[in-house]
Amino acid sequence: MAEISENKITLKAPDDFHIHLRQAPGLAEYARLTAEAGFARAMVMPNTLPPVTEPAGMAAYKEEIQNAAGPGFTPLMTFKLMPGMTAAQVRALADAGAVAGKYYPAGATTNSSDGLTHWELCADAMGEMERLGMVFSIHGEDPAGPALQREQLFLPRFREMAAAFPELKMVFEHISSAEGTEMVRELPDNVAATVTIHHLLLTQEDILGGALAPHLFCRPLPKSDRDRRAIQDFVLTGSPKVFFGSDSAPHLKEKKECASGAAGIFTSPVALPLLIDFFEEKGRLDLLEAFVSEKGAAFYGLEENTCTVSFVKESWTVPAEYAGVVPFMAEKKLNWRPACVGA
Repeated sequence: MAEISENKITLKAPDDFHIHLRQAPGLAEYARLTAEAGFARAMVMPNTLPPVTEPAGMAAYKEEIQNAAGPGFTPLMTFKLMPGMTAAQVRALADAGAVAGKYYPAGATTNSSDGLTHWELCADAMGEMERLGMVFSIHGEDPAGPALQREQLFLPRFREMAAAFPELKMVFEHISSAEGTEMVRELPDNVAATVTIHHLLLTQEDILGGALAPHLFCRPLPKSDRDRRAIQDFVLTGSPKVFFGSDSAPHLKEKKECASGAAGIFTSPVALPLLIDFFEEKGRLDLLEAFVSEKGAAFYGLEENTCTVSFVKESWTVPAEYAGVVPFMAEKKLNWRPACVGA
C-alpha cells in the first residue's frame, strides 16, 4: 500500500512496460538511468540491429542490460515478430524467458523496415503465443496513412487480430487517440493498453504550434486536446486495462537536431516525478501505485515488486543532456525526485 504524505510518497517499486535501451555504447548509461529513476523492472523493446529474434541474442542482450543497471533492476525481455516466424521459434523464446512478442508494422518506427505488412504473416506465432499465455505487444499504426491518423487507421486491423485470437493477451502500446482508447475500453479484458507520460501531457501543438520542437517528435505523434483528454480520462478511471509504459526512446542530440530527425522522446529520468505531478494535480494520487506498480504486473502474470521507492517533494532542474541525449523537460524544474530505494 502506498504511503502518501504532503512531502513524501513511497510506492512498491514501479515497472515500465515499454522501454528502449538501444545498444552499446549508450545502452549502459540508459539502463543505469532507468534503474536510478526508481524502476525495478522494464520491458525492453527488441527493435535493435540486428533485432532480437532468437534465444541466444535475447540472453546476451539481457545480460548486457543487467550488468549495466545493477542487481536491483530486472530487464523483461521481448522478441520481434518476423514474417513467417514459427510456433517452434516462439516456444524456444518463451523457454528462454521472453515475456512478450512485439508486432511492428513495416516502416512504422525506428528499425522497423523488416516488420510485418500484415498480421497473417505471423499467424502461426500468434497462435502459439495464445496457447502459451504470452503477451502480444503491438505498435498500432498504419505507416501508409497521414501522420496524425495512423493509429486510427490501424484500429480495424487490431480488431481483426482480436477476433481471430480471442484468448490472446494483447497490449495496444503507447495509445495516442480517443478512438484507440475507446476501442481498448470496449474490447474484452484480454486487451489492454499502455500510456506514456508524453501522451498524457502533450498535444501536437507542443511539437508544431510554435517553433519546431525536435526533442518532442515521436511515434505515434501526440494529437489533439480531445485525444489527450480521452487518454487522461481512461487512466483516471483506474481501469485494470491501462497501465504505464514509457516508450522512453533515447536518440543522440545530433540525430534529433538534423534534416531527418529521429522519432522518440527520452523520458526515463523524469517519468515518475511527472506522473506524481499528474495524479496530484488531478487529486487522484490514490491511483498512482496501481498504475505504475500493480496493473501491468497483473496483466503480464508477474509478481509485484517487493522493494519500494520513495519520492520527496523537492525542486530540481532536469539536466540539459544525459550522455548526449536531450531528455524530456530538459532544463525545466520538477517538483518531485527519487529519495531512496527500500528493501
